[in-house]
Amino acid sequence: MNIPRKYESVVFAFMMAALMAGIMSAVLTWVNTGMDSGFLVRWLRAYGLAFVLAFPLVLYLAPRVRRLTQKMIEDK
Repeated sequence: MNIPRKYESVVFAFMMAALMAGIMSAVLTWVNTGMDSGFLVRWLRAYGLAFVLAFPLVLYLAPRVRRLTQKMIEDK
């Protein structure tokens, strides 16, 4: 699959949000409610909410964090 480079930041944000929301919601669901027969349903509900919040946040914050990081790192 070849996606045009102009969509790189959107694809990055989507993948980062999907991975982070999935991992974090799974861990927090497991820690807070345990691993039982209802875990998958609880995790998917938490994941849906987390992703809906994470995707636009990553789209907005990633360029700003990248610029801040570049200012903090020395060129040597």
